Amino acid sequence: MLRKLFGKKEQDTPTEEVVVSPLNGRIIPLEEVPDPVFSEKMMGDGIAVVPDDGELMSPVDGEVLQVFPTKHAVGIKTKTGLEILIHIGLETVMMKGEGFTSLVKEGDRVRAGQPLISFNVDLVNEKAKSTVTPVIITNGEKAGTVEKLSPDHAEAGTTPIMRITDIK
Repeated sequence: MLRKLFGKKEQDTPTEEVVVSPLNGRIIPLEEVPDPVFSEKMMGDGIAVVPDDGELMSPVDGEVLQVFPTKHAVGIKTKTGLEILIHIGLETVMMKGEGFTSLVKEGDRVRAGQPLISFNVDLVNEKAKSTVTPVIITNGEKAGTVEKLSPDHAEAGTTPIMRITDIK
């Protein structure tokens, strides 16, 4: 039997991850995001949410890797090693943090459904290109099979939107 450091057996590391919606809203394919960086998967594969409100929840259990200084995006690393980026809206970096409040910081451990960032949806609608929020796997080389679940409407913190299996 192979062992890892500290006597942990290899099979103790999960090889599957379920990503839940970080927002209440309508799920759309990444290819429909009106920004080529996301729609052409330059940052990685994933799915997007058109939000109903401004409460961003964690889509997974994990550790906060980064909260962008402008608070419009957050990166989380799961136990399986997947890195998930949630990018609130398009061209929201230009808002320089206006209308965004971070509820977590780098290094925080989070659970799926835990509030991460609150934001003013009306202000994002007014000042940014779109409220469409991509949820991206940025280290896709670790992901084996990405199954995109496309419910018409998702509830933040509970509705599964992606199932990743055979994680390396």
